[in-house]
Amino acid sequence: MLPSDFIGRIFFILDIYGISLLRGAGITIVIALISTFLGCVIGLIVGIIQTIPTYAGQNPVKRFFLGVVKFILNAYIEIFRGTPMMVQAMFIYYGLAKVFGIFMDMWSAAIFIVSINTGAYMAETVRGGILSIDPGQTEGAKSIGMTHYQTMLYIILPQAIRNIMPQIGNNLIINIKDTCVLSVISIVELFYVARGIAGTYYTYFEAFTIAMVIYFILTFICSRILRWIERKMDGPDNYDLATSDTLMHTSGMYTHPKVYGKKLGEEERRD
Repeated sequence: MLPSDFIGRIFFILDIYGISLLRGAGITIVIALISTFLGCVIGLIVGIIQTIPTYAGQNPVKRFFLGVVKFILNAYIEIFRGTPMMVQAMFIYYGLAKVFGIFMDMWSAAIFIVSINTGAYMAETVRGGILSIDPGQTEGAKSIGMTHYQTMLYIILPQAIRNIMPQIGNNLIINIKDTCVLSVISIVELFYVARGIAGTYYTYFEAFTIAMVIYFILTFICSRILRWIERKMDGPDNYDLATSDTLMHTSGMYTHPKVYGKKLGEEERRD
């Protein structure tokens, strides 16, 4: 029998539906992780293509083809950033099957929807991260004969990825929460389970309180892990300059304190 007090109803729901809630939370985090990874890959590719330079002396065919590709990618970014994910889910899962006969299973559709939505946001993030790097580094790389591909791979991207790490973490947290819109295509994630429990016992406040706590735990743990990764990417605060010249100090060029003090004392006595 359903208890009359709030805490009692919370424990009643956890006792009966605890496993279902955990399973829903697991589906939520799996979809969010996979989709965020794929979205970052999509965004990285699109962002790099957007920053490929064009110039007057370039091959006209190559320049035209690059312009068409950039136009298509810009349209993709604007469409998926400018429409709600729930509408995208309905359009892709139901609309494509109705109009074009393209049928997708729920899991594939869910990961595809969240991935391309994340990719649209990440593309602009990557583009901004690349453009934030000092142009002098690109000029320096080209001056020593590096191609655009080599410059991006070895010089620009390592710095840009570090700069956009907070946004990657932000997108992961957003995806954990936004997977609730996938309930419209019958994905049994955390929100779907909580809504079913609430409808069964009319315990909307209690069921969604539990769901809110679970969402908070998931996002909090992910944010702490991402902060730890950011600190690891920063490296140590102090560095020793390594040199390959055996005639110099192995840990860098510096003046030994005793030698410096001795020379300073001799100069003072001469004065």
